[in-house]
Amino acid sequence: MSAPASLPVRVLNQGKYEAGTMLRNGEQLVLAVVLPLLGLIALSVTPLLDAYGPSRVDTATPGILALCAMSTAFTGQGIATGFDRRYGVLRFLSTTPLGRAGLIAGKVIAVLSVLAIQVLLVSVVALFMGWRPSLPGIPLAVLLLVLGAVAFTSLGLLVAGTVRPEATLAITNLLWILLAGVGGIIIPAASLPAGLLPYVQLLPSAALGDALRSALIETQFNLPATFILLAWTILGGFAAVRWFKWS
Repeated sequence: MSAPASLPVRVLNQGKYEAGTMLRNGEQLVLAVVLPLLGLIALSVTPLLDAYGPSRVDTATPGILALCAMSTAFTGQGIATGFDRRYGVLRFLSTTPLGRAGLIAGKVIAVLSVLAIQVLLVSVVALFMGWRPSLPGIPLAVLLLVLGAVAFTSLGLLVAGTVRPEATLAITNLLWILLAGVGGIIIPAASLPAGLLPYVQLLPSAALGDALRSALIETQFNLPATFILLAWTILGGFAAVRWFKWS
C-alpha cells in the first residue's frame, strides 16, 4: 500500500481542485473578471476620479486590482464555501487528513491562481488604455495583492464557516457593495468625510487600496496601510481556523 500524501501535496491538490471549480463557474467569472473590467473602463472614461490624480486610469487601476482580490477571495470563496457546507461537501472533507488549516491554505492557493489571471487581464486592458504604473513599485504591489488575498480569503471563510449559507450569500454581497462603494478600495479613503475617515482607514479594503495606490502611483511603501492589512490577515486567519464549522 502506498504511503499517504504529505500535507503540502494535499493542500496543493485541494488548491488545484478549488481553482478549477472557480474557473468553471460562470457566475464567479462574471464577479471576478467582467465586473472589474467594466469598472476599470467606467472609471477611466468618467470624471469620478479626476480629483485624485492627474490620470484617471493610473488612479483607477490599483483600486480595481484591489477589488479583484476582494471579489475572488472574500465574496467568491465565501459564497462557494457556504454552499459547500449546505450540500455536505465540507462534512466529507472533515473526514480527510486535510484539516481546517489545510482547507484554508488550499483555498488561498486557488484564490491566488485566479487572482493572477485577473491581474493579467486587468493590467493588459489598463496598459492599452494608457496606464503607466511605477515600475519599481510593481514587486511591492504583487506582495500586497498576495497579502490582501490571504486576508480576504480568511474573512470570507470566517463568514462562510460560522453562519448559514443563505446568510453568507447576503452578508458577502452586501459587504462587497459597501466596501466597493465607501470602503476606500476604489475611491481613496482620504477623500471621504472626516467623520468616517478614521473608521474607513481601519478596513482591509481601504488598507489594500491605499497601499496599492502608494506603490503603483507614488512608488512608496505605505507602512500604516500594510500594517492594518497584516493585522486583518493574522486575526482573520486565526478566527477562521478557530471557529470554522464543517457542517
